[in-house]
Amino acid sequence: MPAEAAIHPLLPHLVTSLPGPNAQKIIERDHAVLSPSYTRCYPFVMKRGEGAIVEDVDGNRFLDFAAGIAVVATGHSHPKVVRAIQEQAADFLHMSGTDFYYETMVQLAERLATLAPGSGPKRVYFGISGAEANEAAIKLARYHTGRDKFVSFFGAFHGRTMGALSLTGSKVTQRRGFHPPLPVHHIAYPNVYRRPVGMSEAAHALECVRVLEDQLFKAILPPEEVAAIFVEPIQGEGGYLVPPKEFHQELRRVADRHGILLVHDEVQSGMGRTGRMFASEHFGVEPDIVTLAKGIASGLPLSATIARADIMNWPPGAHASTFGGNPVAIAAALATLDLLEGGVMANAAEMGQYLLERLQSWPQRFRHVGHVRGLGLMIAIELVADQQTKERAPQLRDQLEFKAFEHGLLVLGAGPNSIRLCPPLIIDRAQADFAIETLEKCLRELEQ
Repeated sequence: MPAEAAIHPLLPHLVTSLPGPNAQKIIERDHAVLSPSYTRCYPFVMKRGEGAIVEDVDGNRFLDFAAGIAVVATGHSHPKVVRAIQEQAADFLHMSGTDFYYETMVQLAERLATLAPGSGPKRVYFGISGAEANEAAIKLARYHTGRDKFVSFFGAFHGRTMGALSLTGSKVTQRRGFHPPLPVHHIAYPNVYRRPVGMSEAAHALECVRVLEDQLFKAILPPEEVAAIFVEPIQGEGGYLVPPKEFHQELRRVADRHGILLVHDEVQSGMGRTGRMFASEHFGVEPDIVTLAKGIASGLPLSATIARADIMNWPPGAHASTFGGNPVAIAAALATLDLLEGGVMANAAEMGQYLLERLQSWPQRFRHVGHVRGLGLMIAIELVADQQTKERAPQLRDQLEFKAFEHGLLVLGAGPNSIRLCPPLIIDRAQADFAIETLEKCLRELEQ
């Protein structure tokens, strides 16, 4: 960050109206040549970043509570990650682990296989993105089971490539015009805030799973044809929904009963974001396959599909990726793991608890805040038009998102009407306080 802008080096500082003149010019150029399929929530044009602070092309500094969509786990340009990238780049940039060997690829696979939930040996497939990790899991599940159908959940987001898109049940705009999909059947994901009156959280969660056996398997979907159930331990794009542990435990029992593989998509929830390396650890369930991306390499493109060794039993040539496991991205991932295990993950747990404690009173203090939920630094604030009816308020959420930007705070939406807080895992208390106080100010302005 330039010294002249460092009034409070760890907090925002705005010096122009938004967007500034340089940002406006770049946005105009962007609109002329970039795909219109990209979604931009507000006119932020990135120039540089350090930790949880980002600076735009006009010298405005913002506090980043979006982290590149939960990607920069160790913060922007962490010096240890940058140093690992530079050292690897000086040795070699690419050799393709599909056809050749290099030791760091083995090292990262060894660490992930050891860290992943479940006992026994595991194997790792490296790709580039979360969608690619889920595509690998789809193919692996089909290969291993000889079955061709899948179960996923409404609200789920597993990616935009054709197989991953078939699993996705988030927004119709993501699927419109891209049919036919793979044979995937969607069921409801538990949302305890919107459960029927008088029903316990556990009962609501179990009811969502019972639909599988009591309705889907009996009426239209033979369970012996289902290769895998894909589920996010905490649903990300669906609104940061945290289910009761009974949900995942019952899913495990159903999968085992019918010889179905259980795949945990930890693309957003994994790599320390919830205060543990994998979100599934909070629920006491061991998946058969885990998919990772986003925070795995602190900003570089890398993904991993981790499975029990007896499941990842496909032969050479069955699946591969030219750039998956790129040595520079792997160097960043190894440095990221060192930082997570060296205190960053513990900080995520501590700061997440602090934020949740400060947020718990909001449904009583703000008439448009319906619910606050989360684990670690994966937190959602749900916006409603009326707390009695719980009517969702997506436009109010969008207004809050934009107002926060105007006050120097970057946040993103999740689900139909929630704001998500997914900052870099290295935030400190002053930054957490700024985020809370800024959102409070914006809510008061909206509720006037």
